[in-house]
Amino acid sequence: MTILRRWFTAILLALLSCTAATAAQKEEKVVYHVNDASNATAALKNIRNHLDASPKATIVLVAHGPGIDFLLDGATDKNGTPYDAVVRELVQRGVSFRVCNNTLQGRNIDRQRVLPEAVIVPSGVAELSRLQWQEGYAYIKP
Repeated sequence: MTILRRWFTAILLALLSCTAATAAQKEEKVVYHVNDASNATAALKNIRNHLDASPKATIVLVAHGPGIDFLLDGATDKNGTPYDAVVRELVQRGVSFRVCNNTLQGRNIDRQRVLPEAVIVPSGVAELSRLQWQEGYAYIKP
């Protein structure tokens, strides 16, 4: 009985170590969802902190509705600080920004007003869904 217990414990420990090794090797992919530009500063700070803790993380920010406003040319935070410099810095760190074309069309916003660092996608909501379900991204709503 003791031999069987030792054998079972050894198998269990081996399985647990394999699971831990696999988890450690799994790519960290996260999508941040912004649908209100008043949350943009917090989202950008969260992303900076995230990258400081996990520099290899793949991060995408998807904006739609009023959330796209901080990704428009000339947008500033409540203190008057332009968002474009922070967006450029995060792009340099590998972050991808995506803007909803449905929002642009619905609000009659010219595509040329979107910061060049951002990619326009057909639908912000569809992009969120695609990233989560098809590409395995974790979802964060700041």
